[in-house]
Amino acid sequence: MRIENDECFIIAELSANHGGDIEIAKETIKAAKRAGADAIKLQTYRADAITLNVKNDYFKIDQNSHWDGRYFYDLYEEAYTPWEWHKELFQLAKEEGLVCFSSPFDFTAVDLLESLGNPIYKIASFEITDIPLIDYVASNGKPIIISTGIASIEDIELALQTCRNQNNNDITLLKCTSQYPALPEDGNLATIPDLKTRFNVNVGLSDHTLGIEAPVFALSLGAKVIEKHFILDKSIGGPDAHFSLDESEFTQLVSAVRKAEKMIGIVDYEMTDKKLKRREFSRSLFVSKSVKKGDIITKDNIKSVRPGFGLHPKHYKNTIGKKFTEDVNEGKPLTLSMIENNYL
Repeated sequence: MRIENDECFIIAELSANHGGDIEIAKETIKAAKRAGADAIKLQTYRADAITLNVKNDYFKIDQNSHWDGRYFYDLYEEAYTPWEWHKELFQLAKEEGLVCFSSPFDFTAVDLLESLGNPIYKIASFEITDIPLIDYVASNGKPIIISTGIASIEDIELALQTCRNQNNNDITLLKCTSQYPALPEDGNLATIPDLKTRFNVNVGLSDHTLGIEAPVFALSLGAKVIEKHFILDKSIGGPDAHFSLDESEFTQLVSAVRKAEKMIGIVDYEMTDKKLKRREFSRSLFVSKSVKKGDIITKDNIKSVRPGFGLHPKHYKNTIGKKFTEDVNEGKPLTLSMIENNYL
């Protein structure tokens, strides 16, 4: 499948928002469909595939974040989506009419996802430097979405080249601010069109800000993919609940994005029937004072006024000094037939 199409591809990120309960995960998928998402995204890892179960300061989070003081292993052990759930969640999403795909974090996760027919791969922000993983993902020939939250230009170039070396060119780069939540002033959404022109790829936004404004602004800058964390109910809690949208908020997001798409539309200079009709509100030349045949056309007896049924105002100067060919009452649109020697 290709991600880019006429409409923005809106992804509800399940992440850890299942609270360790598969029934909550299932209800979240159903809620994402109700909210208007195009896709539900999982994360496929085990804690020991991401980090080591070591309790020293290297492995303790100290990022001025919601997770500070916790050890990496403990956080990921709490947040992971059990692998035995995946088949059932993929099947449910298919039944609901949602695309279901995942972010793998090691080779074994990719193998599991391949066995489930995973249609798209997402490379998480912090994995953009994991070139062996990107190479293995790209070798499967599926579309790849890559978040760029911590990436330098060199990181992005290397990740893209790794994909292209596997003849995989179906790549989407997401502007991402790797803060949870991200502050508006750190959004730098102007990067989105630069990503598109600089790297010649499809672009979008992985959004961690609070609210729904950033995705709408991103859309206006060319984003064709929007990813946002989604939770059934914030009371579930968990590592990602504090920056996730619930069903009501996500519904508002989808509605705002779809409305913005209609407003953005296409580049259009065509003179449609609607435009032509509304030109009646434009200015044109009218007879502003009743005249007789042979009277001289002057600034006192013609004016450029609304509506637009008379001659174009561009002819104003060229008509001054010519004669009327007939009697004309005030309020009539000026026409060529009323003007002597009417080649203008």
